[in-house]
Amino acid sequence: YVCSTWGNNHFKTFDGDIYQFPGICEYNFASDCQESYKEFSVHIQRALNSNNHPEIQYILITIKDFTVYLRPKLAVVDGRIVKTPYYSSGVFIESNDIYTKVYAKLGLILIWNQEDALMVELDSKFNNHTCGLCGDYNGVPIYNEFINGVASYNSITYGNLQKISKPNTKCEDPDETRALPSCNGHRNECERLLTSSAFADCWLRLNLEMYIQACMQDKCACNGDEDSFCLCSTISEYSRQCSHAGGRPGEWRTQYFC
Repeated sequence: YVCSTWGNNHFKTFDGDIYQFPGICEYNFASDCQESYKEFSVHIQRALNSNNHPEIQYILITIKDFTVYLRPKLAVVDGRIVKTPYYSSGVFIESNDIYTKVYAKLGLILIWNQEDALMVELDSKFNNHTCGLCGDYNGVPIYNEFINGVASYNSITYGNLQKISKPNTKCEDPDETRALPSCNGHRNECERLLTSSAFADCWLRLNLEMYIQACMQDKCACNGDEDSFCLCSTISEYSRQCSHAGGRPGEWRTQYFC
């Protein structure tokens, strides 16, 4: 029931596909797309920070006719800056130094670490009703997101389709022909990190291979610059998702790592 995005432009759909999409426009992350009247929508915009790492600049949530605009350490409801914890019309917002959480009574929970990582959990009543970067939530990976009839999309084509067109905003789509490199050279290191004993309670709860693939992509993108962002964001996401699935990750951070 969880869709997330983190780190080096990784996305995991409700149906479990993990892909990379480096767009920096405003995108539909997850919306209710069945009815002419949308129950909810979540839009996000990323940008590169001063260290050249992608971070989420803002999140725009619409629930029925109620809008919540989030920036790090700032919540704006229907155009007014509000203090958290805040509650109104079936929406509860809480925030601290580590994360911002939004609970909506219609069946949505959103958790943002105010930097790179965002997680949205949806009630199963929205099965097969969603669209956006999180996919259609029909329980079938790949189909309908990346294979549609006879057409198959790569992840960049798919991501570009989710752009919100805004008048007066110029925003370049990432190049769809720029395929991501194969990064198998880093498999051993990524396997070692993700199968360390700290994660013993996670191995059966999550699809390990998907996080290994994401970690390998991170290693390629870092080109040997061993800054913590490269590896720590995917390992942190693995740890968060493990906790979310009921697991108990051990202490994996050390003085020298992350």
